[in-house]
Amino acid sequence: MDENRVKRQYIVSKSGEKTFVVLSVEDSKRLMEDIQDLAAIAERTNEPRISLEELERNLKADGLL
Repeated sequence: MDENRVKRQYIVSKSGEKTFVVLSVEDSKRLMEDIQDLAAIAERTNEPRISLEELERNLKADGLL
């Protein structure tokens, strides 16, 4: 999500300290999707990697490509 496109409003304390942020529902959904994507990536960092060529061979063998 492009941080510059997210419209934020802040709720501040009497002393002027930002205490809460208000996001649109759409921005909140996109932010949650980004967090879920990052969590999935983090969970898979130790999985074995295969080359693009091997992936293509596997997909062809399974009739998916």
